[in-house]
Amino acid sequence: MSEALREVPGARQQDAPEEHTGNPDTTRGRQDNAAFEDTEPDARRARVHRTFRSLLSPDPWKRGPVPAALALLLGLLMPLHTHITDRGGLGSLVETFLPWSGLLVPVLLAAALWRRSATATVALLLPVVTWLSLFGGLLLDKSQPGGDLTVVSHNVNADNPDPAGTARALAASGTDLLALEEMTPRTTAVYARELARTYPYHTVQDTVGLWSRLPLSQSRPVDVLRGNAGPLARTRQAEDLPADPPRALRATVATDQGPLAVYVVHLGSVRLMPRNGFWTDSRDVGANALAKAVAAERNERVVVLGDLNGTTDDRALDGLTAQLRSAQEAAGHGFGFSWPASFPVARIDQILVRGVEPKNAWVLPATGSDHLPVAAALGW
Repeated sequence: MSEALREVPGARQQDAPEEHTGNPDTTRGRQDNAAFEDTEPDARRARVHRTFRSLLSPDPWKRGPVPAALALLLGLLMPLHTHITDRGGLGSLVETFLPWSGLLVPVLLAAALWRRSATATVALLLPVVTWLSLFGGLLLDKSQPGGDLTVVSHNVNADNPDPAGTARALAASGTDLLALEEMTPRTTAVYARELARTYPYHTVQDTVGLWSRLPLSQSRPVDVLRGNAGPLARTRQAEDLPADPPRALRATVATDQGPLAVYVVHLGSVRLMPRNGFWTDSRDVGANALAKAVAAERNERVVVLGDLNGTTDDRALDGLTAQLRSAQEAAGHGFGFSWPASFPVARIDQILVRGVEPKNAWVLPATGSDHLPVAAALGW
């Protein structure tokens, strides 16, 4: 009896651990999971704490001097672009693509965050504020209802494979005035034939033309000196070739509110040349000649339509933009990029006005040209 009593407690003592512990591997797994669940929130809090501590410590203000300097340089470049030298056309090139400078902000922001640089992050406020002050207004929809006259300008491209289709698409837009640039003798006849039913009046001067629903008068060429400047002029003189014919015209449109002076223009192209860089000589002298013609215009109401091969930020067009308003900037929505048609990056096709009120401005769908047509509704 005593031996049995002594054995039973012993047996209970041996069985107890097995009864309470169960499978050792399962127990350890539960303990590890519990420990992981307990420590995971702590680890996250620790990481967040370390991040904020690193940002608030003096070190972040010493990190990233290069992205900080680039941010400040970008912020100063945008408002001071007119002070960039135009040697080799550098200033004009920068001004043509100035709106795209905003894309550098997220790049510099990524560099600042990667370097955990508080200095670079704060420095980025300068280019952000500057870009918004210069271009933020273009992102707003400034269009208004109404309009007494609609106008369209389109560089139809001398190599357009479907001039007839382009003409029909433009006529279907319902515009009152249609300005075409870069026509050839062959395509001029095509446009005249296809547009005759919609537009009873038209005038053509070499490669530019104006089609109208309203009567036209006093049409004449305007010399914008395309081939009379720079290397092109020297080449023509050396080869005893005549100067380029004028690629601009001026006509008077009879409206219910009185006469409207309309200029259709195709300024000289800009080119990247090995020795001359971003060559703009022809365009620049043509812009000056056009500005003088507009300044001498006696009619109070003026509309300039055409491919100016420059944006309104380009210093070469200062003589025009000082006298005229951009319809896109006054009544458009967005930048209204028009070139190249496959992926527009710049608005070099312009509608500039004086004495009339832009009500709306937009870009029409692509045709067979490498430019997009630009349109505007004008009020008196």
